[in-house]
Amino acid sequence: MKTQYLVVMIATLSVAGTALAADDGEAIFNKAKCNTCHKLDKKAVGPSLKDLSAKYAQDKDAPAKLEAKVRAGGAGVWGSFPMPKIPASMASDAEVKVMVAWMLSHK
Repeated sequence: MKTQYLVVMIATLSVAGTALAADDGEAIFNKAKCNTCHKLDKKAVGPSLKDLSAKYAQDKDAPAKLEAKVRAGGAGVWGSFPMPKIPASMASDAEVKVMVAWMLSHK
């Protein structure tokens, strides 16, 4: 019986941790002002999060590529308008990792 309670408690904490990470990803996305150019389901200055997620769905290296793109900025993948880099003072490497995972979770 105690084992069942332990399993339920671990499962509950896992779900709560995932929800917290999702909330953190969105908060970081907004704090870094990414929401200025990127919207959930429609193109703005940059691609929508759903389009971004779809494009990289089969790319196992996508998180690392996008983390680097967030840090360095860039242009040419989605058009000629340049994406500014996000400095470490705006989001730490750990925060960028959480944010990119959140961005790629939009199906």
